[in-house]
Amino acid sequence: MAKSKSSDDRKQRARKIVRELAKTYPDAVCALHHTTPFQLLAATILSAQCTDERVNMVTPDLFRRWPDAAALSDAPVTEVEEVVRSTGFYRAKAANLVGMAKGLVEQHGGELPRTLEELIALPGVGRKTANVLLGTAFGIASGVVVDTHVKRITNLLGLTTSSNAEQIERDLMTLLPESEWVNFSHRLIHHGRQICIARRPKCMECTLLPLCDRVGLPELKK
Repeated sequence: MAKSKSSDDRKQRARKIVRELAKTYPDAVCALHHTTPFQLLAATILSAQCTDERVNMVTPDLFRRWPDAAALSDAPVTEVEEVVRSTGFYRAKAANLVGMAKGLVEQHGGELPRTLEELIALPGVGRKTANVLLGTAFGIASGVVVDTHVKRITNLLGLTTSSNAEQIERDLMTLLPESEWVNFSHRLIHHGRQICIARRPKCMECTLLPLCDRVGLPELKK
């Protein structure tokens, strides 16, 4: 079991992790394909319980038929269901997409608001989705995106001991410089897909190994 560390120790180690990730993944960006902030918001709603690759297969048809909030707000929900069916939970996602578009049209003139509070008031938009949009589309560091990769790896690294996404976000916001909140998640997600893979982590290839507590993993063989 990893020894407990002071907040100063964890903050120093977190900053070393930030620097190492920046060297390893200098060009990491959001993996969801989009050309407008609206498209990014829609794609992020679809990404719940679904891979980015699957979302990227679905969104070209979705955006061809309903390219903006005005178009999607008038879309029959049953038609949207058929387009997004393969992403899972398609009935809820279709209802959220149309509801989100209606909210944008009725409350914001079809434009994307730029505050967390306004975004999470829209159907289907939680903190993670709002943080993705604000950070990626507008460069606004409203928080730290905590997806399954970030949740798992930050626990392995010993940056948090929580399994709750909102608590993990609070822990990371305390440890990381605000200027790194957006890029940290992008880079850690790439790391989770390429090296720190859930079922077969490549620890001996990992540049973060000297900084990692490997919480819950078996001891490495010498």
